[in-house]
Amino acid sequence: MNLVLIGYRGTGKSTVAELLATRLGWKAVSTDVRIVEKAQRPIPDIVARDGWEHFRNLETEVCLVLKNQDCLVIDTGGGLILRPENVTALKPNGLLFWLTATVSTITRRISDDTQRPALTAGKTFVEEIQDVLDERTPKYQAAADHTIATDDLSPEKIVSHILTIARDHGIERSG
Repeated sequence: MNLVLIGYRGTGKSTVAELLATRLGWKAVSTDVRIVEKAQRPIPDIVARDGWEHFRNLETEVCLVLKNQDCLVIDTGGGLILRPENVTALKPNGLLFWLTATVSTITRRISDDTQRPALTAGKTFVEEIQDVLDERTPKYQAAADHTIATDDLSPEKIVSHILTIARDHGIERSG
């Protein structure tokens, strides 16, 4: 069984994944890091050179590799849920946690992020976040087993909350 963190960028997935993996004695895996390793170039370069479709294809390949592995905390890219096959790959062997945050929290958290290209053209940063959240929220809701609002929680509190839920599903620390 794996714990899979989904949600928009800036909701705490990467930080929580590392802390959660440490607490469980599991391995943290970032789908975005795996994509960068596979392509041997940063995400902005992948998208600029080959487009979002190619990036999404790489993302699906990563999901298919991870689906049969165990004891992973998987930090997914924010758009992973855009392809149903990604959720279909990760859900049978994973408990999916949707980490949420308000637009203002996300804006504050990711304002300095230069590793992700813009998703929409001609919009302000805040408008883009709101529009993308509006589009993706139903997909996050459909994929998630549990939802955690991260706005006012420390990463440690988020981890504790996830661990409580995971224990209810029979997931315990390794070793």
